[in-house]
Amino acid sequence: MNNELPLGNRTSGYRFFEMLPGLASLGTLVGLVVLSFVQPTWAAYALLALVALMMLRALRSAVEIVAGNSALERAQDVDWAARLAQLEHPYQARVTEAPKAYQLSRHRDNLARISRAPDQYPKPSELFNAVIISAYNEAYEVITPTLRALTRTTYDPKHMIVLFAYEERGGAGIEQTARRLQREFGSEFGHFELVRHPADLPNELPGKGSNITHAGRHLQALLDERGIDYDRVIVTTLDCDNVPHPAYFDNVTYEYIVHPNRKRMSFQPISLFLGNIWDAPAPSRVIANANSFWNIISSMRPMSLRNFASHAQPMSALVEMDFWSVRTIVEDGHQYWRSYFHFNGDYKVISIHVPIYQDAVLTESYTRTLTAQFKQLRRWAYGASDVPFVAQRVFSRDNPAPFWGSLRRFAQLLDSHVSLACIAPLIAFGAWVPFVMSLRLSFMDSLVLDLPYVIGQMQQVAMFGILLMIWFGYNMLPERPRRYGNSRSFGMIAQWVLYPAIGLLFNSLSAMAAQMQLLFGRYRETFDVTEKANHESLNAGTSTAAAPMTSVTARAA
Repeated sequence: MNNELPLGNRTSGYRFFEMLPGLASLGTLVGLVVLSFVQPTWAAYALLALVALMMLRALRSAVEIVAGNSALERAQDVDWAARLAQLEHPYQARVTEAPKAYQLSRHRDNLARISRAPDQYPKPSELFNAVIISAYNEAYEVITPTLRALTRTTYDPKHMIVLFAYEERGGAGIEQTARRLQREFGSEFGHFELVRHPADLPNELPGKGSNITHAGRHLQALLDERGIDYDRVIVTTLDCDNVPHPAYFDNVTYEYIVHPNRKRMSFQPISLFLGNIWDAPAPSRVIANANSFWNIISSMRPMSLRNFASHAQPMSALVEMDFWSVRTIVEDGHQYWRSYFHFNGDYKVISIHVPIYQDAVLTESYTRTLTAQFKQLRRWAYGASDVPFVAQRVFSRDNPAPFWGSLRRFAQLLDSHVSLACIAPLIAFGAWVPFVMSLRLSFMDSLVLDLPYVIGQMQQVAMFGILLMIWFGYNMLPERPRRYGNSRSFGMIAQWVLYPAIGLLFNSLSAMAAQMQLLFGRYRETFDVTEKANHESLNAGTSTAAAPMTSVTARAA
């Protein structure tokens, strides 16, 4: 079965599953109203059951925030360069770390296992890390922190291959920026090269997926020319505002070595949206913090962890799969499904508990920032387009992946998109629907009449999760810039009063908007580039232009 998304007309079965997220989300909201009209008590019980389920999920997430934050902090204290070096000659390694160091017993086990069968594990000195940095028309001031961070990692820069992948559509400005970066950073790595993605290549949608795939094919040709085996290369994709932790490449190389089934794995660092957090407006800060927490929570769920934003994958796997999809605007999450079905279900994502720092959405004006934020969330929510791609394979007679495992993943995928669209409005307003209907119908039931109060009390319990986010969010903040006073620090706490409204106005509405586009066949074949800026680029007047990467927009037949 073709491992690429369709363009143009879809089959009737594919269209049904494209419509399914929107139908399920609308059906949930409309169904509550209809059920309240028919039988308010049933609607009250259904809503209570749903809210209770959400409460259990929230409690689970609270536990995972604590555990994930602990793993994040402890992993950053490890000397990953030293651990990686010990894998070179594991039988000679002398481990002198503190007894309670992060995953120390696992490290000792890895050394012993590799010592017994050294031929099954590559040596660190034999490996290379390739980095593809994708850009559109971002400012020099936004991009340079990423490249500067690559020069300051604890990993040997001479074993790094860096490709700066930029769009021809970005215009003369990004071309000049690329040449400047070549002059400044070209000699810092084992290899540094500019790769321009041509506009209007056939059978592609403009976007990050097609850009990094073009760069990946260029990397393949480079490795062939130099006679470097694909299985000796780990490929990490970065957005041009991403700043890896200094130990990231040592950590990901370590994990690549110690897993025998490495070709069928990808490696997912924790994305923290803290790069420009002090400069972003309050709504963007809340969304950035919430996204950071979700990535921490996801790192503690190995069975449901998916590719997100920056991630690493073996070059051997990428070549076999023909890299990333060139027909989606959400190439990161979609790459999980491409990989899962390509490897017949024998595929997993390994969590890397060191961060890659990203920027919150920020432009030169408040209104424009909020607009850009909504567009970014809507683009992410368009990951609902994976539902028909997955369903087509799960329910196919030719599906070689295990059926029940695939079905469980499909159910998780559908549930995540429907929940994103529905849960916030149901919790905010759902209790009043049976209440109002019962008054109109003169239907007096104590449960229905008390439902707003009961749901309100349950929401008070959920405040515990927000308090955790306030605590950990404040402690994760980078040092406050001198240009801000104590009032800004207070704002980092007070901003959380916006959280309920943001859940409705940004998360739910953006998800519903994306699902309605799929429902009515108004496919997103334009990539809305998220405007990226920081204090330096705003002062220089060089923040990213808002022009999308455009293509012809198709409609369902």
